[in-house]
Amino acid sequence: MESLTFDSRDLGVTEDFLSRAYARMRIGSGTPGANRARIRRAGIPAVSVDDIALDFEMSYSVTPLGRICLCVVHEGTVRDHGYHGVEDEFGPGDVVLFAPPDLPYAGRICNARYTITMLDPALLDQVAGREDGAPPVRLTGHRPQSAAAARHLARTITHLREGVLSDPEVADQPLIAATAAQHLAASVLAAFPSTALAEPTAADRNDAHPVMLRRALAFIDDHADQPVTVAEIAAAAHVTVRALQYAFRRHLDTTPLAHLRRVRLTHAHRDLVAADQDGGTTVTEVAARWGFHHPGRFAGLYRDTYRRSPHETLSAG
Repeated sequence: MESLTFDSRDLGVTEDFLSRAYARMRIGSGTPGANRARIRRAGIPAVSVDDIALDFEMSYSVTPLGRICLCVVHEGTVRDHGYHGVEDEFGPGDVVLFAPPDLPYAGRICNARYTITMLDPALLDQVAGREDGAPPVRLTGHRPQSAAAARHLARTITHLREGVLSDPEVADQPLIAATAAQHLAASVLAAFPSTALAEPTAADRNDAHPVMLRRALAFIDDHADQPVTVAEIAAAAHVTVRALQYAFRRHLDTTPLAHLRRVRLTHAHRDLVAADQDGGTTVTEVAARWGFHHPGRFAGLYRDTYRRSPHETLSAG
C-alpha cells in the first residue's frame, strides 16, 4: 500500500510536491500570509485517495493527469474550474470529475477541504468488459447523473478510504485490492454518463449457450482465489464480454462478478467451518482472504446465504 503525508506553508514547496504527486502544474496564492497545505494520501495499485486541506485561496493550472480524477468537496469552494469548453463551480457535497485524463484544466480552490480520488482509466475498461481493440471507455460528463448517484459514489470513496486504505494489512490483500478497485470503477460508471453501454449482438446471443457458460463457471471455480476480471472470464470461455454477461443474465439471472462473489463466499464458509477454534482464526481474516473488505457487508451476505452469522459458524467449528 502507498501512503504519504505533506504539510507546508511554503508555496514553492507545495507547487513542487503537487507537481510530483499529480501532474506538472503552476499554483498561486490569493491569500497573503496564509499558505498552509496539508495532504494525506493512501493508495493501492491503480487507485489513490488524497485528503487535502488548504487554508488559502489557490489558483491552479494542471497538465493532463493521464488518470481519472474525482473531487469530493467537504468545505470551501472550487471556482472558475474549466477545461475544453466546460466551466463550473463546486461546493460542499459536490462530487465531480475534474477533467478527462487527456485534458488540462485550471481553476481556483478557496479555503477548501476536499478529497481527490484518482484511478487508472483501464479499470473502467475492465469493469465495462471492453474487448481488445475496442475504443476505451470515456466518461462523457463531469457531474454525476443524479444526486443519488453522487451520494453513492461519495459513500464508495469514503468506504475505500476508511474501510480499506486505513489498514495496510487489509489493503495489501490482493483480492481486497482488486475487489475494492473494481467496486470503485463500477460506482464511477454507474454515477457518470459514459460510452460503456453496449447491447449484445446477434452473434453474442448465439454464443450464450450452456456449454460456454460451463467453461466460464469452471474458470471462476478454478480462479476464485485470484484477482479476476470479466474480460478474463470471457477469454477463458472463448466469447465476447457481452455474450458472457448475456449468458449469465439469461441462464442464471446474475452477473459474472456476482457469481464470483458467491463462489468466494462459499470458500469463506468452508474455511470458517474447518477453522480450529484454538488456532486464532478470525472472521475478518477469513473474509479478507476471500476479497470481502467490509466486515458488515460480509456478515450480511453470509447471513442471507447460510441463515446464521459467520461468528456462529466459526464458534460451532
